[in-house]
Amino acid sequence: MHDNLPASIYKHINRRRVLVLAVSLGAAAIACLIDLCVGSSGMDLPTIVATLAAGPGGDTVNTLIIWSIRLPMTLTCVFVGASLALAGLQVQTITNNPLASPYTLGISAGASFGAAISITLGFTIAGFQWVGTASLAFLFALGVSAAIFFLGKAKGLNTNTLILTGIIMNFFFTALQQYLQYSASAEIAQIISNWSFGNLSRSSWASVWVSAAILAGAFFLIFRLSWKLTALTAGEERAKSLGIHVEGLRITVFLLCALLIAGAVGFIGTVAFVGLVAPHCARLLVGEDQRFLTPVTTILGSLIMLVASTAAKLLSQGSMLPVGIITSIVGVPFLFILLMREGKGR
Repeated sequence: MHDNLPASIYKHINRRRVLVLAVSLGAAAIACLIDLCVGSSGMDLPTIVATLAAGPGGDTVNTLIIWSIRLPMTLTCVFVGASLALAGLQVQTITNNPLASPYTLGISAGASFGAAISITLGFTIAGFQWVGTASLAFLFALGVSAAIFFLGKAKGLNTNTLILTGIIMNFFFTALQQYLQYSASAEIAQIISNWSFGNLSRSSWASVWVSAAILAGAFFLIFRLSWKLTALTAGEERAKSLGIHVEGLRITVFLLCALLIAGAVGFIGTVAFVGLVAPHCARLLVGEDQRFLTPVTTILGSLIMLVASTAAKLLSQGSMLPVGIITSIVGVPFLFILLMREGKGR
């Protein structure tokens, strides 16, 4: 009987993790419906459900509002939040740093500057501006990720090095973006300004499909690496002793994170702290096992973005407050608490 005790405890823990996953998924689904219900047109839930069931082929005003405006915005919210959360989790995992995230390391700032260049120049690929914007965002996100990787390799991936690197990257690319706004025409400067706060009003079906495809591909590849990433959390030397090529794993994950960030930033702009808050909340719920931590973090990222989107609509009548402002209001005190805990840990 005692021999089966560890196995029974493990099964109990996994059942609890599955329950957390199911509850998180249900909460995100409810948040989707709430986000669809909130808006200036004042449609109730039965009307929204009926409009969704009728499909996009209708010619009513409700069909236009739901299928052309609200639904793309809500689904973009889901996939962008999930992408940022997944990128944040994996950046924390491969750097072994709880304060790391795409925003705090300056990766989002680099992607934002790349996208701002695209907007300023009117850069397009195959006739689509969003392709040009996302491509430049990816290149700059990749460049910042490479700089962090090689600097970390040379100096050690410790907390001070990473956070100082992030501060430098944030200031540098923010200054460059401000210069672009200053030198651009008033119309372009306004577009960049609105976009830099994380504006969901730029959502479209293109942003839905592209961000969903990037998320699905990256999630599949990362989930296949779950065992290796879980082993890496136990320490680099332990991972190497298990035959894991740690450097190759880090390069692969950095590439995927850069792609996820570009897919998010390239459409709606910079959204802060989702990639920091969601992974920590998920760890508190399911622990470090990446088989459960990865999907729960991804779902919580969507949930945080949906709640922020709903709050942004409720706080501004007749228009939508940039969602990045809401996530920053929540994320700044969260980062401060983490910094205080890190300080006590020393």
